[in-house]
Amino acid sequence: MRNIDEFSITQAVLGSLEGCKDARLKEVLAALVRHLHDFAREVRLTEAELMQGIDFLTAVGQKCDDKRQEFVLLSDTLGLSMLTVALNHARPAGATQATVFGPFHVEDAPRMEQGDDIAGGAPGEPLDVDVCVCALDGTPIPDAEVDVWQADEQGLYDVQIPALGQQRRARAVMRTDAEGRLRFRSIVPTAYPIPTDGPVGRMLVATGRHPWRPAHVHFMVKAPGYQTLITHVFRDADPYLDSDVVFGVRDSLVARFDKKEVQGARRLDFRFVMAPRES
Repeated sequence: MRNIDEFSITQAVLGSLEGCKDARLKEVLAALVRHLHDFAREVRLTEAELMQGIDFLTAVGQKCDDKRQEFVLLSDTLGLSMLTVALNHARPAGATQATVFGPFHVEDAPRMEQGDDIAGGAPGEPLDVDVCVCALDGTPIPDAEVDVWQADEQGLYDVQIPALGQQRRARAVMRTDAEGRLRFRSIVPTAYPIPTDGPVGRMLVATGRHPWRPAHVHFMVKAPGYQTLITHVFRDADPYLDSDVVFGVRDSLVARFDKKEVQGARRLDFRFVMAPRES
């Protein structure tokens, strides 16, 4: 591997991977090397720009902790997250579409029951939610696990509010009844900006992009024999539906949050159609 130039170095690096016994690892790393080297040659990457990129990625890592995942934000805002979803979660016609997971899910969400108020004191206009989980043929799926989480009316998730500590609000894990239905109360979601106090925020400013996500509620639905569904339900007429900073909106996931005439709360009705695991 002597006398390597700007073209022969790619093959030299690829050759160094020949001893890799993990076929998938070798495939992924080899493709990464080829594309990285082609990228550097295409833009004539300078040493200063390389160091700037390394500093940026270092800052992304330093911004990560148990409540903040800056690398997820980076992946989301570059469209990589949604590209991966599209590659890995193709579903048959009629099944509810998947979208990005996002960085604010937690594993210790409280377990709640039918009819509970999951807001837990989070500020926002009351919202009554009535969802149905069913198979492609419309058969209800009882005892499906439904994990729900959302931001409050100020655009903040509970994990973004230091004063809350380990208190969880506007999130819960529940199960559908014998008819595949789940009813609970929460709050109306509002549009919010992703965190911009880190390197990803600086990237958005530098590229002239806004940081806003349209109003939505996260859902993760699990049932034996079906693919796990990770998705959002977006509020209709939101001004950011066509410019979501993480590219996650799908027409089929946009729903009306209607105002009730009597109780005053808004209402969301939605049907989640699960794809069988084998598909």
